[in-house]
Amino acid sequence: MSERPTSSHRRMNDPEGLRQRLVDAAYAAFSTRGYHSSALHDLKREAGVTSGALAHHFPTKKALGLAVIQDRVAEAVELTWITPVNLATTTADGIQAVFAAIISELERKGAVSGCPLNNLALELSREDEDFQAAIEAIFMRWRSAIADKLRGDLRAAPVHDFDSEAMATLVVATYSGAMAMAKASQSVAPLKICAAQLTSIIRNQTLLGREP
Repeated sequence: MSERPTSSHRRMNDPEGLRQRLVDAAYAAFSTRGYHSSALHDLKREAGVTSGALAHHFPTKKALGLAVIQDRVAEAVELTWITPVNLATTTADGIQAVFAAIISELERKGAVSGCPLNNLALELSREDEDFQAAIEAIFMRWRSAIADKLRGDLRAAPVHDFDSEAMATLVVATYSGAMAMAKASQSVAPLKICAAQLTSIIRNQTLLGREP
């Protein structure tokens, strides 16, 4: 995700900039510490805003949580996964590039905090229908983008019994599980293994599985 201007570059009377600071602070907190473990008074301090400003933009913590999911988490999935896969020559190439970029970034940081979407899905989906719907909408967009790319790969030479939707679900689920394992072990090894296996499966299916 591209860097946003720092608060020193914003005018004091900048409602939209203030809102963005709140969402940025909440995104960083919710995706690492967790939604329930992030207190509003801490978020106000981290964003550098008053109680009145917070209440004006987000009357409830839930409203702030939904903004984080619909704005920042959706944007992160779009930039990290969907755009690189769409721009790649093939789906397998795109997936391989995505994993490589994520692994490189995690190795640079020296720590694995997990997938923000995964973290919030596990914490919030069962307790609130609005959170569940917002989270599932991102998963659906993610799966659909991969499935569409796969169908594009196969348009010129269809593969017998190849289910693009099922394969897209496998890709998302495999990445999500690998990231959870990487977080638990604080190692990128599960991501490396799953990247290799996924790209191998897709290449074999799309190149070798075609009917003669």
